[in-house]
This record gives sequence, C-alpha cells and structure tokens, in this order.
Amino acid sequence: MELWPLALLLVQFCLCSGYEGSGHYGYGDDEDWYSRRYKGTPWCAPIKLKHGDASCRTPRGEHYRNVMGTRCKIRCKRGYESQNTEVVCMASKHWSSNYACREIRCPKLNMLANGGYKCSDGSYYNSRCEFFCSAGYSMKGQKTSVCQYNKVWSAGVPTCIDIDPPKIKCPNVKDKWAEPGKLTARVNWDTPEGVDTADGILTDVILKGKPPKSDFPEGLHKMSYSVFDRAGNKGSCRFTIRVRVRRCSRLFPPDNGYMKCDSDGDNYGASCHFSCTGGFELQGSAARVCQSGLSWSGLDTTCAPMNINVGVRSAAALLDQFYEKRRLLIISAPTAANHNYRFQMTNLQPAQCGLDLRHVTVIELVGTYPAQVGRIRHRLLPPGLALQIRILLRIPQRSFQMVLVDKQGIDKQRYPFPITAAELFTTIDTFPLRKDEMLLQQEAGQFCQS
Repeated sequence: MELWPLALLLVQFCLCSGYEGSGHYGYGDDEDWYSRRYKGTPWCAPIKLKHGDASCRTPRGEHYRNVMGTRCKIRCKRGYESQNTEVVCMASKHWSSNYACREIRCPKLNMLANGGYKCSDGSYYNSRCEFFCSAGYSMKGQKTSVCQYNKVWSAGVPTCIDIDPPKIKCPNVKDKWAEPGKLTARVNWDTPEGVDTADGILTDVILKGKPPKSDFPEGLHKMSYSVFDRAGNKGSCRFTIRVRVRRCSRLFPPDNGYMKCDSDGDNYGASCHFSCTGGFELQGSAARVCQSGLSWSGLDTTCAPMNINVGVRSAAALLDQFYEKRRLLIISAPTAANHNYRFQMTNLQPAQCGLDLRHVTVIELVGTYPAQVGRIRHRLLPPGLALQIRILLRIPQRSFQMVLVDKQGIDKQRYPFPITAAELFTTIDTFPLRKDEMLLQQEAGQFCQS
C-alpha cells in the first residue's frame, strides 16, 4: 500500500513527458477530450502547434506545463502568425485565447484596368504575382510583386497605359495624266481607316491636303492622314500624288508675227493661233493643235514681207492689197517743191518706226498728170495708176492734201495742212483695232526706242 502513491506519480510523469518549447506533447490537442479524461483536475489541454512551437512557464516552476496559471509564449514559423503571442491556462481548463499559427496573408491585389495578374500562391506569404497588360497597352511600374512577412506587397499595383499609336495605311495612288486641253487631273481614292491596338476607339481621320475627287494641278503633291486614339496617341501615314501633263515641243511666235495659245501653250489639246504684223503675210498654218502623239498639227508658220503689186490696172485693185493689213497715209502735192509737202516729209522721216508700229504705209502722189509721180517707198507707180488714186479718193492735184485710210479702206481723216507725227499717232491710237494691236505688241515687247 505504501507503493501506490509512488506508482501513480510515475505514471503521471510518464504521460507528461513533453518538453518545454517543443510544441509536441503526448496528449492530443482536443481540450474537451482532455477535460473529460481528467475531471476535476485544473489542467488545460497540452499545446500542440502546427507550423510553430510554444514556450511555457508554470507559476511555481512545476514540471507540468499545462496546469492552471501556466503561461505559454507562441512562436510561429516564418510565413505564419498567431493571433496572440501568449496564452494562459485558465481555471475553466481552457487556454485564454486562440493560439493556432496561420499562414500570413497580404491584402488582395486590386485588378488592373486593361490588364491583370497571376500569382503563384494567391495572397499568401511569399506568393509571387506577375502583372500583365492587354494588347496595345504598356506597363508603368513593377512587373512583379511578392507578399512579404509584414503582410505588405513588395511593389504596388502597376498601371496599364496606352502608349502605342494607332495604325493607318494610306492609299497607293498612281500617277495621273491631265485630260486634253487641261493642266489638272481629277484624283479619287478611298479614305483609309485607322486601327487601334488598345481599346479600338479612334477619333476622326484627318487629311492634310486636298480631299478626294479634287482637281490636282501638274506636279507632285504631298498628302498625309492622321488619326488619334483616346489616349492622344497619333498615328499617321503619307502618300504622294503626281499629275503629269502630255506636252508637245514648245512653239514660238514667227518673226514679225504674234502667237496666242490657250491652256498652257504646249500641252495636249492646246491650240495656238498666229498672226503677222502689218506689212507681213502669214504663210503656213494660221492655227496649230498639240495632238495626242505629242506633235503639232499643220505646217510651220512664218510671216513673209507683204508683196505689193504696182502693176495692177486700177486704184481699187492696188488699195485692196492693203485691206486688213496696212493703213494708208496718202500725201498729195502739186510739185516736189511744195512747202507743205517738204515740211510734212521732213517731219515723218524720223518717225518711220512709229509708222511701222502702227502699220502705216505712206503713198506719195507728186505732180500733175501726165507728169505726176506715184511712189510707195522706193517702188514707183505708173502715172495713170497715181491719177486713179486721186480720182478714187477725190484728192485735188493742185493743192497739198493728206488722207488717212484705215485697214478697212475707210477714209478716216483728211489734213489740208501738214501735221506732226505725234498728232498723227494720237489719231491712229484711238482706232478700236489699234487698241487690240497695242496689247499684242506690249505682250511681244514691241516698241520704238524713243
């Protein structure tokens, strides 16, 4: 009987063979089972920690580490944490609070706009999350983040920004040829559409240059299209339009003549019209056209000096030769010694350029029939022809008189006395036809040196 208490003590000691801080005991971790097994005993269930251990101390230093009043410090492995770092065995045979080691967990990451992420172990400790952006977006920030021991991610959530410009492809427009008689070509193309690699939302396509279905002049024209996405990124493309004009070799005005062309003067379909100055006759084609084969129609144009035939039988036949070609200034005097005649000829001789510029031919009728002499510069008229001119124009033989006849054969002005060349030129320059002539002469640069 004396050995019983000692045997009981040994049994109890063997059942409590756990050691301080090991976290492993011979008992289970079910506190309810332990309370039922040891009714009336102020012991708590032994602490058994997964992913950690406990260091316990009793109030009086007993060998038992789960009697009432025992304090245990809870230590968890790296990556785990306990809700409380110390627990006490209470009289209710329960520990004062929960002591389980639970895995450390960081806050859940926010989802990226226009992107996402993938994690190796969710939001738990040491989980590595890799971020990615949707097509067309670029990442701003760290590409990875790790859940740390302090429940904080190693890097914040990055942002996905749209930095890629939209794409646009310009049309390929071939060279265009101008139509006959024109220096422009109508060019048309389809307006290109932009493509955005991000959200696909674009602003209007902007064209720099003339719009489609426009007439483009000859030459090279640089064009471009631009398009913007919602982030303000710009995409652009460029293309060129070349308009060509078929051209013949360049024509030039004939000597002593004029040339007036429409369009550009040498392009396909252009026509050129020729005329000669007074006193010259047109030979060849009066009009020529630039043809599709890039050659001119007709014959080369020249202006030959006017051939005055003084062998005609009548004054009318002589004057008809000047019709629409030259104006006539007919000076009549009874003798070469006539004062008015000599004064008039002296005044006109230095003004020969002005006379030619105004297409004036001077006919001199001097003397009385049959001794009278008719002269056109150095060509003499038969006396009978000279007499017919006086009769036709009713010019007296025995007094000085000067008659101005226009290109239509109309008697425009009569002068009974000599006049200056300036007065004569002022009168001629008022003729309607003369005004047209002056414009042509200005364009051709024809004028008299003063």
